[in-house]
Amino acid sequence: MFTNGRPTTFLGSAFVTLSLIFEVAVREQRKGHRNALLGLIMNIATTVAFILVFQLMFSILGLRGAALRGDFLLFMMTGVFLFLTHTKAVGAVASAEGPTSSIMLHGPMNTGVAIAGAALGSLYTQTLTVFLVLFFYHAAFTPILIEDPVSTFGMFLLAWFSGCAIGMLFLAVTPWAPGFFSLVRTIYQRANMIASGKMFVANTLPATALMMFDWNPLFHTIDQARGFTFINYVPQKTSIMYPVYLSITCIVLGLMMEFFTRRSMSASWSAGR
Repeated sequence: MFTNGRPTTFLGSAFVTLSLIFEVAVREQRKGHRNALLGLIMNIATTVAFILVFQLMFSILGLRGAALRGDFLLFMMTGVFLFLTHTKAVGAVASAEGPTSSIMLHGPMNTGVAIAGAALGSLYTQTLTVFLVLFFYHAAFTPILIEDPVSTFGMFLLAWFSGCAIGMLFLAVTPWAPGFFSLVRTIYQRANMIASGKMFVANTLPATALMMFDWNPLFHTIDQARGFTFINYVPQKTSIMYPVYLSITCIVLGLMMEFFTRRSMSASWSAGR
């Protein structure tokens, strides 16, 4: 009467895993808002508000001349888009369902699927937001020109990937000291308001100031994205490979620590998360 419904082939297992990741991604999108469209609109409104606030701040302080030659609003968008994508990826992965979550009682579920679903859900929302905001700005205000759109989108994905990698570290260590590491995660996300360098041009920073930003992978991805966006800007003080190597290192360390945490975790830990 009872049969094992699990697939016995590699392709069958891959299909089940991908379908689970899709379902988890959809579930993540509906956590904040039951209406997926409303959640997307709220995310777009947050992005637009960030752009307008920074534009107003630059105008009041008279710093627009310090930006790159070209579309000033596009200059702000390259920073805000990557900053929000990175920050939301950190929060999504760090808040993914753990081994004591009730959803893990379902047979095919595991923490890897939960992490992948949370990460892809964040990427889906941010990608759709970016394309809609750029389309509206292009159609309603002024045509935009991105010198190398493929490479620029690659930096967008790198900002997301580095956010997922850092989120993996927070996911693995948070159960051991929930209050402390939640505070550290909040500090990191808030510090990126300045440390991401979205308001600065990296080439203009002196060596003493560069040291305060050079550690941040998001600082490198934003500066490199601007190099691919604007024809008259060539990044000289940042690297593409630094965030790549750092992200891979964080992913490996995060997976190792998550495996150790999963083996040591008890149901009572979930009360502190």
